[in-house]
Order: sequence, then structure tokens, then C-alpha cells
Amino acid sequence: MYKGITVGAITTIGNKHVNRGTPCEDASYAVARNGVSVVCIADGAGGKQYTDARFGSDCAVHVITDTLCEHFDALYSENREAAVRGYLMAKLRVAFADIMEERTIDVIDRLSCTLLFVAVKDRRMMIGHIGDGLIVRVSPSGVSPISMPQNDKDGKTYFVTAAHADNYMRLLKTTVDDVHAIALMTDGVQDSVYNEDAGLVKPVVAKMAETFADGREEGEKSVLETVQKYIVGSSNASDDASFGVMFFEGTKAPDPATLESEAAKFASSSETFKDLSQAIKPEIIKAHEIISKCAGEEPAVTQPEPEPGKAPEAVAADKTGPEVQEQTKEPSKISKISIVMLAIGIVLCIIGAIELVLSLKG
Repeated sequence: MYKGITVGAITTIGNKHVNRGTPCEDASYAVARNGVSVVCIADGAGGKQYTDARFGSDCAVHVITDTLCEHFDALYSENREAAVRGYLMAKLRVAFADIMEERTIDVIDRLSCTLLFVAVKDRRMMIGHIGDGLIVRVSPSGVSPISMPQNDKDGKTYFVTAAHADNYMRLLKTTVDDVHAIALMTDGVQDSVYNEDAGLVKPVVAKMAETFADGREEGEKSVLETVQKYIVGSSNASDDASFGVMFFEGTKAPDPATLESEAAKFASSSETFKDLSQAIKPEIIKAHEIISKCAGEEPAVTQPEPEPGKAPEAVAADKTGPEVQEQTKEPSKISKISIVMLAIGIVLCIIGAIELVLSLKG
């Protein structure tokens, strides 16, 4: 069991922003309060449309940190992970709405940012992540990624301002057993210390975390110097960089000699999750039919897949059960009644026309 926790975090502007004369868009915050230790970092989105991203990232780290310090027990004990994710994103949306009103911002996306955090109370640990960036676990046996960057093949990522941001947020609830330190970093650091193709975190991350053994002040000073000199300072196009550490005092550090600095690239096929989703559809349809049959219900009529180029609206939703039967039968009833009423109306019109002609002749 650890003897205490030291937290710390640094943020520094990248040369890309310095050269353009634009402000730093990263933010970080670390605090210990109410028996809860929290480290939180965020990376404001780049691009002309994200005009106020720096305010979003700064707001995000403070709101999430304060929320975790005040409500850790309730959030950790809630079994519905989706509810916890939804609550955290709702807290951000409420805070962002205030910023929009204060700064007269027209679209919430202008505040877009990523989010990474770790919170610990006694032995319980909660980790959250949305977007790019990296969260690393340092243990006696080595250094390994806990939560990896969320990027697609084009390099795009997710932000806390997305319409369904809670669906993209990773949330991990575990304990601190066998943990020496947790390190969090935005992509401005991640790109230099993490080989995603091999899943390898470079040993320097463990060394940076270890500087917090001498206390928060020394740790933040050492990490800031390292990041500014070797990461940000290594390129004129370097991005803003944030690095946060939660250090567990009295725990065993990994042996530097055992840490791997190189690793072979993962073997990978061309198969994608989209391929898996498409392949399982016939099995799901068959399973629905079996379930309906076993329940004594008529199986739902399955609509065909849309042909390439056709609008998706042409395909009905895939549903089963009594609801579908009512939905499919009701239109036919309405259609028959409509035809009968139309026929009656036509007959009455003809009769009326005949009477009108006869009256005119008379």
C-alpha cells in the first residue's frame, strides 16, 4: 500500500503556436481535496472554427477535477457506466453554456477539447479519456498504456463537445494495487514517447514520473524542462504539450534496465470493425426470427439493405415483436377505409350532380 500521493501537471505552449502568434490551447490541473487526488489535462482543438478552444480546455480541467473531488464516492459506486459518463459530459455542457453566454459564442464547438483524467480515493481509482492523448501506467514490472489515442485513419479525433460525447468517453474503475505512478499526456507529448504501431511507451515516461519522488515542485520543474527542451524544442512545428503525474509514494519503481525501448510492429490484417458489423447482420436477423418464434410471435418482416446511392430513408428500421405487427397492419387498415370513403364520396357527388341537372331542366 502506498504511503501518500503526489500529484502535479505542467502545460507549455508549442512552437507552432509561438510562430503563429496564437495562444496555448492546452490546459492542466492537479489537486488533492476531500481525500481525493485528481490529475486532469485537456487539449483544445486546433483549426479556425475552434476560436475559443483554450477556454474550453481550461474550463474542462477545472470542472471535471472539482466534480471528482466533490462526488467521487457517488460516481465510483454507480454501476451504470453510461450514467456516469453522461453526468460528467452534462457538467461540462452546463459550464460551457455559461462561457458561451459570457463571451457571446454562437456555437459550442468553438470550445472543443479532448479530456484525460485520473482520480484516486483510498485504493479506488477512476480513469477517463475522450480524444487523442495517452494515459500510462507505471508499475514495478514496466510501463504500459492504459488508454490509447482515439484517432481514425485520417487523424481525426473526438471532443467533449460532440453531440454524443459520452458514447465516445472511456471510463475505467479499478484499484491502485501494483501501481507506482499514472502519467497523462496530450498529443504534443504522446507523439514523441509512444509508438502506437508497437504499443510501446518509451522508458523516458517512467523517468519523468519518477522525478515526483522529490515532491511536486521538483517534479513539475524537471518535467517542464524535459518537455520544453527535448519535445517542444525539437521542432519549429511542435504542438502545445501537457504532462500530468499521479505518483504513489512508497511503492516500487520499475528497474530502468528492464524497460523496453524498442518493439516489433503489431501484426495486423485489413479487416475493420465495419466489416464485422456487416458480417453479423444476417445472424442477428436469424436470431430475432428464432426469438420471436419461440415467444409465439410472428417474425418481423425484414427490409432489404439499401442499394448504393439510394437514400437511407427508403429502408425501415429493423424491429421485431408486437410493435412491428401493429405498425405494419395499421397502414393497411387505414388504406382500406380511405378507399371505401373515397368511393362513397364519388357516388354522392354523382348523385348530387344528377339532381342539380334535373332541377335546372325543371
